[in-house]
Amino acid sequence: MVGKKVTVALVGNPNSGKTTIFNNLTGGRQHVGNYPGVTVEKKEGYRNLGENEFSIIDLPGTYSLTAYSQEEVVTRNFIVNDKPDVVIDILDTSNLERNLYLTVQLLELGHPLILALNMVDVAEAAGLKINDARLSQCLNGIPVVRTIGVRKEGMESILHNAMQASGSKLASGFKLDYGVHVEEALQKLESLLLPLHKEINFSERWLALKLLENDSNIIESLRKLPNSNEIMASCRTIREELVKELGEDIEVFIAGQRYQFVGKVFQQVADTRSLTTMTTSDKIDKVLTNRMFGLPIFFALMWLVFNLVFTIGDIPSGWIETGMGKFGEYIGDIMGDGPLKSLIVDGIIGGVGSVLTFVPGILLLFLAIALLEDTGYMARAAFIMDRLMRRFGLHGKSFIPLMLGFGCSVSAIMGTRTLENPRDRIITILISPLMSCSAKLPVYTVLIAAFFDADIAGNVLFSIYVIGIILSMIVASLFRKTVLKGESEPFVMELPPYRIPTLKSVVIHMWERGSLYVKKAGTIILAASILMWFLTNYPTNVEYSTNYEALIVQAEANYTQQVEEEVLAPFAIEDVEANEQLAGLIGQIQDIEKNFEEQTKELEEDSSEYVALEADKTEKLAQIELGNPEIYPSAAKYVELTSGLEETKEKITNQKAGEKLEKSYAGQFGKFVEPAIRPLGFDWRVGVSLVAGVSAKEVIISTMGTIYSLGATDETSATLKHALAEDKNLNPLVAYSLMIFVLIYSPCLAALAVMKRETGSWKWPAISMIYSTTLAYIVTFIVYQGGKLLGFGG
Repeated sequence: MVGKKVTVALVGNPNSGKTTIFNNLTGGRQHVGNYPGVTVEKKEGYRNLGENEFSIIDLPGTYSLTAYSQEEVVTRNFIVNDKPDVVIDILDTSNLERNLYLTVQLLELGHPLILALNMVDVAEAAGLKINDARLSQCLNGIPVVRTIGVRKEGMESILHNAMQASGSKLASGFKLDYGVHVEEALQKLESLLLPLHKEINFSERWLALKLLENDSNIIESLRKLPNSNEIMASCRTIREELVKELGEDIEVFIAGQRYQFVGKVFQQVADTRSLTTMTTSDKIDKVLTNRMFGLPIFFALMWLVFNLVFTIGDIPSGWIETGMGKFGEYIGDIMGDGPLKSLIVDGIIGGVGSVLTFVPGILLLFLAIALLEDTGYMARAAFIMDRLMRRFGLHGKSFIPLMLGFGCSVSAIMGTRTLENPRDRIITILISPLMSCSAKLPVYTVLIAAFFDADIAGNVLFSIYVIGIILSMIVASLFRKTVLKGESEPFVMELPPYRIPTLKSVVIHMWERGSLYVKKAGTIILAASILMWFLTNYPTNVEYSTNYEALIVQAEANYTQQVEEEVLAPFAIEDVEANEQLAGLIGQIQDIEKNFEEQTKELEEDSSEYVALEADKTEKLAQIELGNPEIYPSAAKYVELTSGLEETKEKITNQKAGEKLEKSYAGQFGKFVEPAIRPLGFDWRVGVSLVAGVSAKEVIISTMGTIYSLGATDETSATLKHALAEDKNLNPLVAYSLMIFVLIYSPCLAALAVMKRETGSWKWPAISMIYSTTLAYIVTFIVYQGGKLLGFGG
């Protein structure tokens, strides 16, 4: 016997448990992508049953098949154009009457259909009993299957019924009577549409119904067909006549007829005599959505999510960062110096490493979102925040990604997937980078430490965060009133019952979205990192103003002479190794100094821990000196001279690197833009740092370290703070202006890449980059020039 291939489409209301059933049916055999031309997620999985193979498509959750959202259009177009063998409508049995509205529209599409009464346990626990056989009779005899997704009950039955129903015409005979006037109009329209039958995939009756409902997507599709102008004009006339006959909006009338039918079906199949008025979910909601406790509980949960993603996530991120660093060192050691080594180590490995360090945070973010969604709390969170966010043209759900934006813009942008409305989602994506992400914090830390007293440092930092929040709300309002204006989507959301999520569903949900980040954004970030490497390393034929190699040779010669005169001569030896006691003492002192440097690497010099370690080092050295009073001064001098030589060579090398960067393409660009950023108080060095910071905001600090010839630098570097403080071009006003600019200007490449991934176009990343940089310029100009007028800075 030859097996059969069956294509199954899963359809259902949001929160009907559709995705849980999809995960149960397909397990790990899933592929996630986007539908062509839209940002709606497409999930496809596979399952074998006997010799039969099932291809299962999880269509977007939707309440109807109108054209109000991409999800609705994608769902109905897939059913009509891709022609799956069978459609399975997943219904939340505890909300059966409401879920049947979509069922009626699926029946009208005339495709083989099966009903899966999901969460029957929840319905029966609430006292609602459904007569399956009667329900099947009321709906043209289509199969009805009982399922409990979280327990994996009914999965085999779904597949067996799908096998039997595939290719049948069980639903083709369904016809809802809309009354005399509408039926007459439908007949007229069907006859008009008959000549277009070969050009369209939809049935004439369904198409006629959509024309009466003034479905913009269908109307636009028909207008593109040749010779359709006359037909469309006649359709408008029929519609206008029908409006007069009904005396009300046709769309509302048709929806009312469907609800009447659904209501009658529900009355025939549902036994509500034992229905309880207060379910467990209702009792929980009395606390979680309470006017007094709702917001504090919500903020507490968001705090937990925030810490889960950005505190716990930092631990594996650190491991990855360290691992990539060691891998880069290993590759660097086995390769000869040259452009290829620089490209692989600094460009490719550095670029891939920057992507991978985000992965733990991304996975934890989607783990938290999956838990919030699968438990049913996400719908409540949106409900709680909607009233406040709506004042600024945002949806209640926007609050969650915006809060995540304080950790990482990439996480925030990906978190907007919880927003169904495209306008709400794009506005939230555009303003998410205005939140002060963790990558901007090192820039703030260094500048505040260099230019502001410790007494006001906290206030300065807090003001930057507050400015970001205020700007995001203003920008959201402006976008809502201009380029993304339109009717604000009402907050209509069914609050699903609370339930315990399955581990399998949560893990799959987390992984399918996290892996997308690695596959898609990673490639774009990698390419951009290689580009930034090229701009900061080329051209290579730089004419240096100083002979740095000669300076190093001279420093080494001075060192050798001093060692011979001050260390070796008293012992009448030519090398320290010739005196074992001296060599051993030097080794001990160097070990103590090395340990001290490693232990204090992340500490401030005035911190108590640093002071304690310094005292410990001094004591250890004193003990060594006490035991070797005659040799110790020579050994200490040797260590001092050797350390001084290394510092001098490093300084010369960094000066050379700084000049090379100044004359690189990136440096030339910094010089080019200097006249434009001068009104903001910035010079070319800040310009280069800001350009480099587009790749990642942390790069601003490392770039400054290179420009100020300090080598590898991070936010804990006291050397950079001193160098910045001593720069005559910088002062507290310029530093504050720079923090404002960093807060607002272009999102990093990772954020732009994910923005493109999430919106399906480069249009919105381009708009984000342009508007944010323009806004940054305007606000920084006001701050700097206003500060000068008020007598701040110099």
